Amino acid sequence: MSNSERVVLVLGGAGIVGSGIVKALLDKGFRVAVISRDSGRLEKLRSFVSPDTREQLTTMVGNVGSEEEAEQAKQALLKEVGKVTDVVSSLGFSWWQGGPPHTQSLKDLHWVIDTLLYSTFVSWKTFFPLVRDDPERTYTFITGGAGEKLLMPGTGFLTVGAASALAFCQVLREEYPELPCKLNQVRIDAGVASPDRMTPGYLNHLDLGQAVAALVERRNASHKVVNVTSADDLKTVIQDKAL
Repeated sequence: MSNSERVVLVLGGAGIVGSGIVKALLDKGFRVAVISRDSGRLEKLRSFVSPDTREQLTTMVGNVGSEEEAEQAKQALLKEVGKVTDVVSSLGFSWWQGGPPHTQSLKDLHWVIDTLLYSTFVSWKTFFPLVRDDPERTYTFITGGAGEKLLMPGTGFLTVGAASALAFCQVLREEYPELPCKLNQVRIDAGVASPDRMTPGYLNHLDLGQAVAALVERRNASHKVVNVTSADDLKTVIQDKAL
């Protein structure tokens, strides 16, 4: 399949990380679909991507964190675009500084786990069957390094939620070792920002998007964890034909 024949569903595509991925995929000639609960963020995304690629972007309001609503969104999406050949899952939030665990409520912990783990699971269960049995199709998870370290005091709940997402990705790699489709994980151990908000040590979301788009385009590897800690790592991903 050529890029123009492939339809990539980017879960979380209206966020900072996701928007960079969406733009890079569109610039490579893919058709891209994004589902979000926030219509305003979808409009912002449409204005962000290159004008000459906007017709290749399908946006849809929906909740991929609810089993019933995710299934409804899937059926509506298939009716709109016909098929999904690739999925990139970039769900969650980038920061939590609510304070030490003893100052938080059970409701706060539920929200963190729901956002970082449950939504990832529900969307995977819903959309994975669309790509599972085809070696020409891909499913790529975007995760963060916060699951293995405390970023700073007060961010502990982010570590708990991110660790759950990392564990889930490990489970999938080991539960499905002979999976026909290409199942991979990009683990980002750095902050990610748009060009106007860059600070030392952060990755440009446009550069990250190009690296993820290169992985999706090539379909050369499966069951790999691609660790990204710097801009040089992104260049390596883009240039490494084995990935």
